[in-house]
Amino acid sequence: MRILTVILAITAGLLAFPAISDESKTDKIERASSAAPSDLSDKATIVDVDGSVLKQGESDWSCMPGIPVVAGDMHPMCNDAVWREFMKAAATGAPFETDRIGISYMLKGDAMVSNSNPAATDPGNGDVWVQEGPHIMVVVPQAVLKGLSDDPYNGGPYVMWKDTPYAHIMVPIVNK
Repeated sequence: MRILTVILAITAGLLAFPAISDESKTDKIERASSAAPSDLSDKATIVDVDGSVLKQGESDWSCMPGIPVVAGDMHPMCNDAVWREFMKAAATGAPFETDRIGISYMLKGDAMVSNSNPAATDPGNGDVWVQEGPHIMVVVPQAVLKGLSDDPYNGGPYVMWKDTPYAHIMVPIVNK
């Protein structure tokens, strides 16, 4: 996931994305809710890209409609509390550690992103870049990642952003 880019864009505000403000609240809620199974997203708080609450939920999950990294290309996601802390750290470049599992759903897929560098913006930089379809992301204590492949084309789960504080497991859920 292009977490750092998305988070920085959110932090910078919506000025670069005026079409978002023209979208209806209902459409944003519907798109955000599509990021996870409905049993989860129906109870989640839906938060817009500017941080405002579009729909108060009754669980600790939150879902976002996503922002267009490429015009018209949205990547909604639903996050638990640990994943939200992960995103805050990634947005500021702060260190991140966890002693428990954190989960994020992106059932609508994601943008093209470097598999090794969360801050990379140039697909021509020599990194392996991947655009994952529907997937789940899992952040775990770093020691748990030892021995897991970081090859996004290995046919199963893999570690994204290995050797960074933002390393996490990507779990593709459909064939590419």
